Amino acid sequence: MDLFSPVTLGDLELANRVVMAPLTRMRSGASGVPGDLVVEHYRQRAGVGLIITEGTYPNHEGQAFVGQPGIVTDEQVEGWRRVADAVHARGGRIVLQVMHGGRVTHPDVNGGRRVVAPSAVAIDGEGHTEEGKQPYPVPQALTVDEARQTLQDFVSASRRAIEAGLDGVEIHGANGYLLHEFLSPASNRRADEYGGTPESRARFVVQVVTAVAAAIGAGKVGLRISPEHNIQDAYETDRDDVRATYGALVDQLRPLGLAYLSVLHSEPAGELVQELRERFGGPLVANSGFGSVTTRDEAVRLIEAAHADAVAVGRAVIANPDLVERWQGEHPENEPKSHLFYAPGAEGYTDYPTLKAG
Repeated sequence: MDLFSPVTLGDLELANRVVMAPLTRMRSGASGVPGDLVVEHYRQRAGVGLIITEGTYPNHEGQAFVGQPGIVTDEQVEGWRRVADAVHARGGRIVLQVMHGGRVTHPDVNGGRRVVAPSAVAIDGEGHTEEGKQPYPVPQALTVDEARQTLQDFVSASRRAIEAGLDGVEIHGANGYLLHEFLSPASNRRADEYGGTPESRARFVVQVVTAVAAAIGAGKVGLRISPEHNIQDAYETDRDDVRATYGALVDQLRPLGLAYLSVLHSEPAGELVQELRERFGGPLVANSGFGSVTTRDEAVRLIEAAHADAVAVGRAVIANPDLVERWQGEHPENEPKSHLFYAPGAEGYTDYPTLKAG
C-alpha cells in the first residue's frame, strides 16, 4: 500500500490516494454558477485520485462567500454537470462538498437573506462582503422545524449533485460552518434536542448525514470534520468533551457504511484522530490542516504507516495541476501564489504550468 496505489472508498474507486481538498476559490460570480474557468480548473486536476469540490451552498441563506458556487438553481446544476463531465473525460473522480455557511456570512453576501446558526451568538470578527469588510451579524437561532427544513436542503442539494453527474458528496461538518456550529459548545447554546450534552450537539449532524445517505446511497457520502481546529469561534478546547461529542457522532455513523470520514487535524497520526477512525470503522482521509502545507513526505508517511487510507492535499494541488505525476517522479513543484487564492480570473487559478508545458 502506497500513496500511488488504488483505493476504494465506498462506491468511489480511486486510481491513487491523493485527494484534492475542498478549496474555496470564489470564482463563480454573482449567479453562483460554475463557468468555463471553474470547469477548466477542475479538469486540469483530474489526475488526483479524487477531487472534492469547493464548498457549495445547499440553500441561498447558506452562502458564505462572494463568488461561491451553489447547487440550488437549475443553472448551477448544469454548471456542475459540465465540471463533472470534464473531470470524467480525463478518467477522474469528483464529489461535491455541500456546505452551509451558518453564521459565517452576512446579508451583503447571501443576497440580503437572514443569517442563521444553532444559537444567536455572533462571531467576533469581520467578513468580506460585496460592500467590503463588515462585522459578522448576530445570527438567528434556527427553530427545530427550520433545522429540519435545512436538513431537507442538504438532501435536495445532494440529489442535485448526483443528478449533475458527480460521483458523490462530502458533507461539510468542519471549520466553523453550520454543522460544526452545532457540534461546538461555544456556538451551540441550545437547551433542546439539538444542544446541551455532547450527544445532543452531535444529533443534527448525524441526522443530516443519515438522511443524505438514505437519499443517494451511503457509499457515495463522505463527512468532513475538524475537531479542535478552533476556527471561526467554533471553539473545542476540552479534550474530554471533544471525544464525547465526536465519539457520539462517529459511533452513530458507523452502521451506515459511509464512503469515508475526512478529518482535518494538526496531528492526523495522533490519538484523537486514530480513535475516531477506529470507532468510525470506515476509510479515513487525513489532512493536517491550514498550519502547514502538506508535503509529499508527509503524505507518503501517513499512507505507509497506515495512519490513513488517503490524504487530502490543498495548496500543492492548487499550484500543481499534475501533482500526482510530480510526486510520483519526485519532480520539483510550482510554488502556490497565495495572494491569488481568492482573486477573480484565471491568474493563479488555471495558469500553473504542468511538467509537459515546462
